[in-house]
Amino acid sequence: MAFGKLSDEGGGQPQSEINMIPLIDVMLVLLIVFMITAPLLSNAVKVDLPQASSSPEEIKNDDIKLAMKAGGELFWNREAISREELEIRLINAAKLQPVPELHLHADRNLDYGKIADIMALSSRSGVSKIAFVSEPTGDQP
Repeated sequence: MAFGKLSDEGGGQPQSEINMIPLIDVMLVLLIVFMITAPLLSNAVKVDLPQASSSPEEIKNDDIKLAMKAGGELFWNREAISREELEIRLINAAKLQPVPELHLHADRNLDYGKIADIMALSSRSGVSKIAFVSEPTGDQP
């Protein structure tokens, strides 16, 4: 390896070798950075996010329409029911073939804990197909 000298002895020949030490240092730093960040990139959480606009789906007559108001009132196909009655009806609905879908019409101001409770109740009862119904926005094509 050739090093430059401060004196003018030996002529003014240009240095003919590339100093590799700084390049190796940069390469090792980049290698360490990629070794640390590569495992973080492969453990991403995959979430299937809903689309903003959708086409309306055909609602079959045997689907269950469960409306939940902000005060906690429950309505089974527009008929007011209690939570105990809901549990009985969900168990009976799970016995039907095919098992009907549960369409949740939840009030915007309803506490999410109540929605999660109803979802868990329907899952325990055997009605596992649950759909959330929302009003379409005005900016659909």
